[in-house]
Amino acid sequence: MRRREFLTIPATALGGTLLYTLAGEPFRLQAQDGKVKVPLRFFTEAEAKQAQAICALIFPSDASGPGATEAGVVIYIDRQLAGPYGADKYRYTKGPFTNTVPEHGYQGKENPRQVYRQGLQSLGNFAALPAAEQVKKLESIEKTHFFQMVRTHTIEGMFADPMHGGNAGLIGWQMIGFPGPQMSYREEIDRHRGQPYRPKPASLEQIMHRKPALMEDEKS
Repeated sequence: MRRREFLTIPATALGGTLLYTLAGEPFRLQAQDGKVKVPLRFFTEAEAKQAQAICALIFPSDASGPGATEAGVVIYIDRQLAGPYGADKYRYTKGPFTNTVPEHGYQGKENPRQVYRQGLQSLGNFAALPAAEQVKKLESIEKTHFFQMVRTHTIEGMFADPMHGGNAGLIGWQMIGFPGPQMSYREEIDRHRGQPYRPKPASLEQIMHRKPALMEDEKS
């Protein structure tokens, strides 16, 4: 069993309300010198920093709002890779392994964990490169399965329910005006008749008042 790894994130980028959303283990978080140590399930700290740097370029923070770093996207990816998805538990993994039309989906041998480990290693010390060099590196691999996977996961981490680790503080949902998985707005019809109605986003856990069981928490 390997030593427990952590990703250190500036506490000012999170705010107290985001700690539980990001880590799912609020009593294990350690805050020192304005920073928070979030426990990782799959990545090493170095890998998490590499992945976070990639996600930050794919979905950067700018004048329009926060990006992948603020939303805790790398925590979402870490959880997915640590769970059954990362081990390809539910994908047919027998040969032959071949390149085919995109409509057939991924037909390779490597599971998501292996794709990430190999992809991150191939980039060298990506997180330490100047921004312009990082962009060049990503442009050189943008057609690869690894980059396409990271891009997809970055978008998922921005807009998935925060119980999965990303979309911290409902950042993504606030950005697009998504109110959350409400089953009905019947009670609000008469209250807001003829008026614009913009409900505050709520996660599934907030709506249900309990934490749902998560697939990524299953043993892979």
